[in-house]
Amino acid sequence: MAECPMLQFITHYYREIGYLDSVRIALAGGCRWVQLRMKEASVDEIRPVALEAQRLCKEAGATFIIDDHVQLVKELHADGVHLGKQDMPVAEARRLLGEGFIIGGTANTFDDVEHHWRSGADYIGCGPFRFTATKANLAPVLGLEGYRDIVSRMRAKGIALPIVAIGGITAADIPDILQTGVTGIALSGSILRAENPVEETRRLVRLTGGLS
Repeated sequence: MAECPMLQFITHYYREIGYLDSVRIALAGGCRWVQLRMKEASVDEIRPVALEAQRLCKEAGATFIIDDHVQLVKELHADGVHLGKQDMPVAEARRLLGEGFIIGGTANTFDDVEHHWRSGADYIGCGPFRFTATKANLAPVLGLEGYRDIVSRMRAKGIALPIVAIGGITAADIPDILQTGVTGIALSGSILRAENPVEETRRLVRLTGGLS
């Protein structure tokens, strides 16, 4: 598996910024982990965007993850897939993809984390930190105490998976979130809403410890 970097970017269509534009912004700002998330789109709509996003990531030396669509990941030989709680189970995705692909799973509780760990996940996207308008059917917010509790229980159980905080996070939140023991931060809207998204990405890469 590619090393899990401190900063991950999740694509989002925001005003005049399209999915591929958002990929270009993240890469130009130094982010080296991009997840293509087009939740309401069909596979046929996602495929051409994914192909171009994959090319851009490869040129930049970035890890390219596709949200949800396991078969598309296999078809395009993307680096991996991220699976939400309503998506294909991690264990089934691992059976279909084998060991050559990264598989991430969404978690809201320690039980979710432990289940993904036992199922063969490579990393955990854990959240939401707070309410976010970029995701429907939001799970209960975790806050700092939620992360501290989950990380503490992971350590007690000997679960060493990377855990990435996600959900409504801003630059001001990052120092405190990293103090909880999480491995990294995943962002979307806070980058795209910035006055200068590329420079904001650069700032966030520095803030989260630079490139992995």
